Amino acid sequence: MHLSRVRVDLNGLSRNELFAVMGGEPYGTHQLLWRLFPDYTGLRPFLFRQEIEDGADGEGRCKGLPLFYLLSEQTPVAIPGFLDVESKPFAPRLDAGETLAFRLRANPTVARRVDGQKHSVRSDVLMHAKAAFAPDQRASQECKDAMDAAARQWLAGQGEKNGFVLEEQPEVSGYRQHSLGRKRQGKPIQFSGVDYTGTLEVIDAQAFMASLAQGLGRSKAFGFGMMMIRRA
Repeated sequence: MHLSRVRVDLNGLSRNELFAVMGGEPYGTHQLLWRLFPDYTGLRPFLFRQEIEDGADGEGRCKGLPLFYLLSEQTPVAIPGFLDVESKPFAPRLDAGETLAFRLRANPTVARRVDGQKHSVRSDVLMHAKAAFAPDQRASQECKDAMDAAARQWLAGQGEKNGFVLEEQPEVSGYRQHSLGRKRQGKPIQFSGVDYTGTLEVIDAQAFMASLAQGLGRSKAFGFGMMMIRRA
């Protein structure tokens, strides 16, 4: 695997690409990043996370510009339109019992049965928790706490399947709902995202490394699921 940091040259983008990147539009951004893998013919070759340049690395970067982190099977190829692509191998040696700090932007969902339908329906974990409150209670602190608890419970469940446990309750922030229109007739694609920060303990190093490569949760094509780690 390769971990890359990608900075975009806004002067090299088309009008639509510029709007997609600066507006954080996930589908257009994903299509743009695909151009870094011109020879790839398989399914999604990378996970990505979009951030904003803070200029704190001492390299004279402009604050407020888009900054991307990619985790990919292949090394991305720099092309006109991107200011800088920095890549390094990603193969950390992890052992059971290690403590790691992490950041994760995820799309937490829950499957629920609906009467009369053959297959379960997936819904937003936080909205599912919010729906349990009466309409006039959904702006209350109690409702917010319930939504945060549901988000944390989802991540704890991911850990059970992917070789890690949370050492403490992670911070939950940045909840946002997204809706992408379709060119053809049909309902828009709707999904949500939430940011997690905290610490975890590796229980099964092999399963945990596999989860890093595959990503956690759904909507990975839209910039979700990439867990960034460092030794605490």
